Formats: sequence, structure tokens, C-alpha cells
Amino acid sequence: MTVWDDLVGQERVQAQLAGAARDADAQVTVQSTGGVAADASKMTHAWLFTGPPGSGRSTAARAFASALQCTSPDRAMGGVPGCGFCDGCHTTLVGTHADVEIVRTDLLSIGVKETRDLVRRAQLSPAVGRWQVIVLEDADRLTEGAGNVLLKAVEEPAPRTVWLLCAPSLEDVLPTIRSRCRHLTLSTPSVTAVADVLVRRDGIDPEAALTAARATQGHIGRARRLATDERARARRATVLRLPLRVDDIGGCLKAAQELVDAAGEDAKQVAEDVDEKETEDLKAALGGAAGGRMPRGTAGAMKELADRQKRRSTRTQRDTLDLALTDLTGFYRDVLALQLGSSVALANEDVRDSLDRVARDSTPERTLRRIEAIIACRQALDRNVAPLLAVEAMAVSLRTG
Repeated sequence: MTVWDDLVGQERVQAQLAGAARDADAQVTVQSTGGVAADASKMTHAWLFTGPPGSGRSTAARAFASALQCTSPDRAMGGVPGCGFCDGCHTTLVGTHADVEIVRTDLLSIGVKETRDLVRRAQLSPAVGRWQVIVLEDADRLTEGAGNVLLKAVEEPAPRTVWLLCAPSLEDVLPTIRSRCRHLTLSTPSVTAVADVLVRRDGIDPEAALTAARATQGHIGRARRLATDERARARRATVLRLPLRVDDIGGCLKAAQELVDAAGEDAKQVAEDVDEKETEDLKAALGGAAGGRMPRGTAGAMKELADRQKRRSTRTQRDTLDLALTDLTGFYRDVLALQLGSSVALANEDVRDSLDRVARDSTPERTLRRIEAIIACRQALDRNVAPLLAVEAMAVSLRTG
């Protein structure tokens, strides 16, 4: 299986990346023999992958990084780099290649300090591989200061360094950075393509795979989680019951509280899984005895870790709430399709009775206002409005329509 097999429904992007990887391979080979690389190369030092959530931006970036490090002997016979089996491909895909840095954040933003560390690394020559590759999966989370730090590195890169940036859209990246990158746009894969991947790669039952793919509208990661995680299915079922529970103010407030509590529970679970181990590892690294006092001068490091864990918990809660609101938007989108007699496939066919009931008791105009209320709630959360207040306001708007 080649590294390109992970790109679902992105044939055009795959062809462009494969061509660039082939040119990059030829460029390294020519340089190693003292020759001069061709001017008309498809390879460049900075790439920007954009596309809606679930389209596979980071997957495409990782596949390209693997192809750049591919050491398969088939390359010499005209094969496309990215075999998926050689040491270069394998270590890149699993995240252990010495010359590939994959950066993702579980916080709300990426700051100047972390970006400076990346820029310093980008100036190094490859240690064991063919290229020094920096994959920044959350380029949209760079602060303005961090973006300005990154600009200089992208503008004047080291000869064998490649930056691979991922963001939902061009507008999420500073204009000065995106103007120096080659831009690739990924599209949302079809429901059948996602279902096929779940069956073929994850061994999921075809019917369950199709239901998960349809419910997530082609979002590969969410579809896989929905098909394999019982808690994810239970959480989605709770969210899709919300439109039937907002008949009065009491029901609105109760449903909002449960939604926020569920998001908080998710954040707490992540904290239990990660925070304790992180804390114990840092204590051991700083020389603290098990159950004993910490050495002098270590309080700052412990406080910095605690602040980081708090920010991660905040982001986890926001992400969980945003996922619930996305599911809720999909519900009302299906309601609107029924009300207008559209032939578009329903995302939530498994709750058809609820869809029919809401569609029957409402009008398209009220459904559109409800969708607008959900969008307004997401925007309020982005502006750091207290989650409970934002969700309560949305629930009341869903009741009135």
C-alpha cells in the first residue's frame, strides 16, 4: 500500500503531489552528483493545504512528507516516490523520522516561542533523510506574532527544507505567508468513498460504515470515530434529541446544561488520560521524589505545565461543543430538505421519525432561523462567550424559531 492510498477522493491533489515528489527526488539526486537541477520543477519549498474539516489536509501533508523521504529502489526505475514500505516512508508515517517534524496543537493557539523553535530546526540540514520537512497541521492557530516569525523562514528557506502548512482556508493564514506557498485545495470526499475506506482499512461492517459516513457528511476522522466508539454514538444520539426537548424554557435550559456538561466530561476524560502522566514525567525530569517535595526553582515549570493543561481542557471542551453544534446543524439541514421536498440524501436517516416530526410542526423559514441560531452560537464560542450562556441562548432560539 503506497502512502497515496490514504488520500480519499483527492485524485487531482494526489497527482500534483506525486509529480512534485518525483521532481524533488530528481533534484536531490542531481545535487548529490554535483549537477544543476532543472528550472521547470514542480517542487517548491513551501506548500499550503486547505480544505474543509475531514477532507484530509494533514493526511495529504504526511503522505507528501513520506514521499519526499522515500528510499525505495523502485524510484531509479521510474517508480513514484512514496512506496509506503521503505524505512523513509514508514518512519515518517508513524512520526519517528529524524528529519520530519509534525506539529499539531491541543491548545487554542501556537505562540512565538514554539514557532521560533521550529524556525531554528528548519535551518538544519537533513540528518539522515533527503529533506528537512516541517508539517504544521494547525497553521490557522498561529498568533500574529508567530506568523511573523514564520514568515522569514518561509521567505528565505534553507536549501533542503520544506514547509507543509495546513489550514481550513486561505483566509486563515497571513497573506504574506500564503503568497509564498504553493496552494492545494482539498475537497470533501464522497460518502461512498469514505464508507469504502472504513470497510477496507478498518474492517467495519458495510452498513455501519455507510451510516457513519452519511452522518458525518464525508468527514473521514469523525466517521471512523462514530463507527468505532460507542460513546461517540451515544453523544450524537443525545444531541439529535435536543430539537424535541425545547418545547418550554425549562427544557431549553436543561438541554443546554446537559450539552455543556457532556463537553466538560470529555475535557475531564482527556485530562485524566494525559495530565497525570505529563505531571509525573515532568516531576521525574526535574528530580522530584515520588510523593515528596519538588526541588527549589521548579515551581515555574510546574505552573507552566498546569497552565498548558488548563488551556488544553478549554480547547477540548470547545471542540466537543462545536462537534455537537455541527451535528445539530446537520439535523436542521435534513429538516429543511424534507420541508422543501428536496431529493438530496439525508445525513441523519437513522432518526427519520424525529426529522419528520420537526419538519411537520414547523416551516422552512423557522428552520432557517434555527440554523442561524446555531451558527451564532458557534461564533459566540469563538469570541470566548461563556459556553453555558451561548448554548442557553441558542436553545431558546431553537424553541421560538
